Amino acid sequence: MSDGPAIRRVMRMSGAERDALSALLAEVVAEGASVGFLPPMEPERAGAYWDRVAASDAALYVAEIGGELAGTIQIQLAESENGAHRAELCKLLVHPRFRRRGLGRSLLAHAEMEAGALGRTLLVLDTREGDPSNDLYRAAGWTEGGRIPAWARSATGELAGTVFWYRMEDA
Repeated sequence: MSDGPAIRRVMRMSGAERDALSALLAEVVAEGASVGFLPPMEPERAGAYWDRVAASDAALYVAEIGGELAGTIQIQLAESENGAHRAELCKLLVHPRFRRRGLGRSLLAHAEMEAGALGRTLLVLDTREGDPSNDLYRAAGWTEGGRIPAWARSATGELAGTVFWYRMEDA
C-alpha cells in the first residue's frame, strides 16, 4: 500500500460511519465470510449490529485508505475478574477492494498493540477452518489452540469447523 492505512479508534460512531461499516459487513457476508451472519445481509440487520457494538464496551478500530473505509477490527475485553489479562479480537473485516495489500496484518498488529497498552497479555480469536485468515494468524505469530468441528453453519447449510488461536505476551 503506497498510502498506508490510517487506523483509528471510533469513540462515537457517526451515522456515516455506521452506514460505511454496515456496507462493509454486508459485502464480506455476501462473499461468504464466516463472521457470525448469513447472507443476505439486510442493511437494517447490519446497522443493528453496529448499534450494539457502539453501545458495548468493545474497542472498535477502523482503517481508512484515501478517506474510504477499508477495514475494521474490534477488541472485546474479558469482563471476569480472573480474566483481566485477556481480550478477544473479533470481526477483522477487510473490504474486498483492499485485500492482499497487508491491511489485515496492519489491523491485527494495531489491535495487538492496543490490547497490550490496556494490559491484556493473552489474546484470543477464532476463524473458520480452511479460511485464508488462518494463514494470516499463523504468519503473524499466533498459536493454534484447538479446533471444534461443526461450529458454524454456512449459507448452504453446510457445517464448518472453527480454529481457535491465541497470542501471549510477557506480563
